[in-house]
Amino acid sequence: MEAARLLIGVKDAAFDYARGNPGVTEYELQQFVLGQFEQNGIKIDKFPPIVSFREDTAVPEFYPSKKSKRLEPDSLIMLDIWARLSRKGSPFADITWMAYYGNKIPKDVLKVFNVVAKARDMGVSFLRSRLKSGRVPTGKEVDDAVKGVIAQAGYEKNMKHVVGHSLGTVSDHGTKPNWIYPKNHSPLFKNIGYSIEPGLYLKNRFGIRSEINVLIGKDMKLAVTTDVQKSIVRI
Repeated sequence: MEAARLLIGVKDAAFDYARGNPGVTEYELQQFVLGQFEQNGIKIDKFPPIVSFREDTAVPEFYPSKKSKRLEPDSLIMLDIWARLSRKGSPFADITWMAYYGNKIPKDVLKVFNVVAKARDMGVSFLRSRLKSGRVPTGKEVDDAVKGVIAQAGYEKNMKHVVGHSLGTVSDHGTKPNWIYPKNHSPLFKNIGYSIEPGLYLKNRFGIRSEINVLIGKDMKLAVTTDVQKSIVRI
């Protein structure tokens, strides 16, 4: 929760930086984020933060090069950042937020964001429902619940990665195969963090992802350890 709190602060600082520096590139914003990590004393793993603008958001794992897109009007922004405290054995927190630089967010972008947010929230409500009944659901069951919302909206083919992964202490991707994905027929672990991160990617157009972290306590109660994005941030 402490790592998540610091990440939210970095996210806010990054969006403020973009707001105050029109024309910033994806790479420059990524480097700003890395500077914020250093200032806050939090550590990343071997991969850099994901920062993407416009059609680059349609690539689930986009790592900008020095020659990258500049922020300009009518730009969707994806920011996926993860880090842990510098203390030994501290687990990662991992969040993805969306922002928009422009006068009016396009209707198709809002539509896809709402589907992703609804699917994300279904994952939380499904987990809480099963835990309340005294049973820890399997990764596949949570995956099915989240993807059911996406399939109902007609975007099943646009989901390009797993619904969620465990959160480790060496990498943001913890113990596999106990993830939230179709192959996991085992109950999720207690007292270990998981991401819930549905994402939809429309090739050469745009992508939307919303990522939160949750943890099943030993008392069978679910804690959401990150802030939950309710609407696209305006830049």
